[in-house]
Amino acid sequence: MTVYAPRVLFAAPSSGAGKTTVTCAILRAFHRRGLHLAAFKCGPDYIDPMFHREVLSVPSTNLDLFLLGEDMVRQILLEHARGAAFSLLEGAMGYYDGIGFTERAGSYDLARATRTPVVLIVDGRGAAQSLLAQVKGFLTYRTDSRIAGVIWNRLSPSLYPALQQRLEQEFGIRSLGFLPKMDAAVLESRHLGLVTAAEVDKLQQKMDCLAEQAERTVDLDGLLAVAQQAEPLSQEGLELPERGRGRPRIAVARDRAFCFYYADSLRLLERLGAELCLFSPLTDAALPPGCRGMLLGGGYPELHAAELERNAPMRESVRAAVQDGMPCVAECGGFLYLHRTLEDAQGISHQMVGAIAADGKRTNRLQRFGYATLTALRDNLLCKAGERIPIHEFHYWESTDSGNAFQAEKASNGRTWPCIHASGTLFAGFPHIHFCSNPRWAQRFLEACVQYEEAQKS
Repeated sequence: MTVYAPRVLFAAPSSGAGKTTVTCAILRAFHRRGLHLAAFKCGPDYIDPMFHREVLSVPSTNLDLFLLGEDMVRQILLEHARGAAFSLLEGAMGYYDGIGFTERAGSYDLARATRTPVVLIVDGRGAAQSLLAQVKGFLTYRTDSRIAGVIWNRLSPSLYPALQQRLEQEFGIRSLGFLPKMDAAVLESRHLGLVTAAEVDKLQQKMDCLAEQAERTVDLDGLLAVAQQAEPLSQEGLELPERGRGRPRIAVARDRAFCFYYADSLRLLERLGAELCLFSPLTDAALPPGCRGMLLGGGYPELHAAELERNAPMRESVRAAVQDGMPCVAECGGFLYLHRTLEDAQGISHQMVGAIAADGKRTNRLQRFGYATLTALRDNLLCKAGERIPIHEFHYWESTDSGNAFQAEKASNGRTWPCIHASGTLFAGFPHIHFCSNPRWAQRFLEACVQYEEAQKS
């Protein structure tokens, strides 16, 4: 089936150009016009989709070519974009930056795979005519650049008329307006990127301020026209495993400390029969009643280590569940929570769950970062020995024991290392996975949850 989905991809020459700021301005402006919208993020970033959801009050999801592959990316795009008047794909890093010194799995690769027109977000600080040279370079670096227009960010309003005229006359693409420097709408960041949406002071006022500026100085109608030029895509039905037995209740940690989940991973679990029950390791006294499996996602436990330590009843509840054999998937921050201790940002050690005999240590630099492929060295909760899982890592904290159930191979340079604590009921480590990479992993997890439930009844 062929599906028509108006869409654009926002890209930039490099990180820090303001893609997220411009994205929020546009989404908020179109939302205030009453348009049905959809938003997406290129790559594995969890935090930018949180901003999309905060702006839109609807789910936003990731499109990651390395984790998901082209076919699954296109199907997820069309599933969420169906019926939307405008879909915005937010790029990552520089437009032509991908894995290693290639374009693979980057913004340009996503535009190619989804046949999406691109709007380049160019930082206008500290330059004038040189901005045009920068745009020309991006237009000509690849003959199929797909760049259809430019939005200038942090631009002096006095420069815009000349830039617009020269861009459209010399390059034949649209100048779609600009945002001036707006100190009152700055979005804060920390070591993993932007702070989460829930932490931004006066977020709604900042978003309204951005939207009002976009209404004045961005060509929103022209942007819609570019989106409507997107090529139709062919949609195939998502091939899912058969829905498993029962309806196991899965406890999903979600609060200020644990908030990194791929929305489509959770949706897949529900489509395969799971009932997801949210809980807070920070404030709840115990796991939700009747749960038969547990997801401990990534986040910022190191920033809330003292509060997690004070909640001893929850730590004991989680430890008892893991030791009793409740199936558990724990990623990055969730993995650190299962440790004996965890150092906070000041280097002070705090008691954690103690289900894994290791300690979480603060470091002063980024540890293993980027895409890799895991190979299972033995059968485990999610897969059989020899199966391969694409993953992403990004963390500053380290463990005294990262596990050895899998061998990881970095996508950019082939470097290898052991990782993951895994058994028939546990998958815990720094790597982030996406269940839609291979829905059989989700099916195996849920089947283990059903078996655990049956054992509890016998």
